[in-house]
Amino acid sequence: MQFDFRRVADAVAADIAAGRLRPGQRLPPQRVFARRHGIANSTATRVYGELARRGLVVGEVGRGTFVRAAAPAPSGPALVEPSTARVDLELNYPVVAGQAERLAAGLARLLRPDVLEAALRPVGPPGTPAARSAAAGFLPGRVDPERVLFSGNGRQAIAGAVSALVPTGGRLAVEEVTYPVVKAIAARLGVTLVPVATDRDGLRPEALAEAHRRAPFQAVYVQPTLHNPYGTTMPQGRRAALAAVLDDLGLIAIEDATWAFLHADAPPPLAATAPGRTIFIDSLSKRLSPGLTIGFAVPPPHLADRVATALRSGAWTPTGYALEAATGWLTDGSADAIVQAKREDALARRRIAAARLPQDAVRAAPCSYYCWWELPAPWRAETFVAAAARHGIAVTPGAAFVVGPGPAGDGRTPGAVRIGLASPPPGVLADALGTLARLARSSPEDTWDG
Repeated sequence: MQFDFRRVADAVAADIAAGRLRPGQRLPPQRVFARRHGIANSTATRVYGELARRGLVVGEVGRGTFVRAAAPAPSGPALVEPSTARVDLELNYPVVAGQAERLAAGLARLLRPDVLEAALRPVGPPGTPAARSAAAGFLPGRVDPERVLFSGNGRQAIAGAVSALVPTGGRLAVEEVTYPVVKAIAARLGVTLVPVATDRDGLRPEALAEAHRRAPFQAVYVQPTLHNPYGTTMPQGRRAALAAVLDDLGLIAIEDATWAFLHADAPPPLAATAPGRTIFIDSLSKRLSPGLTIGFAVPPPHLADRVATALRSGAWTPTGYALEAATGWLTDGSADAIVQAKREDALARRRIAAARLPQDAVRAAPCSYYCWWELPAPWRAETFVAAAARHGIAVTPGAAFVVGPGPAGDGRTPGAVRIGLASPPPGVLADALGTLARLARSSPEDTWDG
């Protein structure tokens, strides 16, 4: 009966709230639970379903049902809002010394009434001739200024590209572990994500072709340079193989290069290898500042109108003020100087992480602002995230990046966390990573203070 299963669920919820069932603790199999509580197996199934609906437990294929480590996050895009923890290793907001002063100097010209008047006018995805010229000279590869489109930020550029290529109810292929915001964008647009296998060189072209043969999709989202969260960079040979598969299948790739600026020696963008099959996406949020940013979308000529229309209809166009500010920073040398400073900062922070985290369990690039840490047994990611939070440190569970269900032990399971290195001062970062390393060496039971 409905009353019975909710009453039993209420009792389990009370045990969780009181600490009698601890974060990460495994619930008994449903048949055992039913026998202990004198209820039918079908009722036990409804109890577990109700607990999951309330966000109190999480099920893992092949492992069982576990008490969640913390209350579920509010609905909405993941990894967008700053953490309230004392040390935020969840989001990456890189800021280097002297950055604000340099950007402020670049804004001085906007105080001129004639420049400000133009900047306060609305602009569309094509921006202005000056902005397109500045972006084409700044973005990697040979970019035709007439192909550059603008959005409010990189997430909006991705959303515009997905909207232009994949209809509601359609399918978008992605790396099996991918940028969480893409999951939120797809959910909002009514798009199903199709996870595709990767290896140490990134997305596997043959796996993409096989997945398309099983059930076709309209496009593929990929991060060829400094994949988030793994830090993988595709070698040129893999990019060429992927370009050949795109051409063979008639697919368009959405290339996300938001973090690629940190890799000074990366191969040319996928868009340079497959120019007719790639929409190149970039932004200034990481390069400069998330508070005043611009997104870039560079589609092939035959897709320019579709992408521009999608950006307009989605209300993802830039503001004139941000576009004018960005144009100045791109042309006066400010952006180049800050990019170089952030490359040096990222290298320094990775050295801090290498000195404090067990490197045999960490997957990262030497130049990236993040790393993927496979936790030692018996830690589970959600339990570790909760334990870290009790020390005032926010980290991201691996499950936030995983697309679709995966069996335990397949390398995509949430037995890992992503550590963002960019936000706290270096000294605070070092202390926080040391705390996390000590935490990982302890037992989950020893860390529970409830």
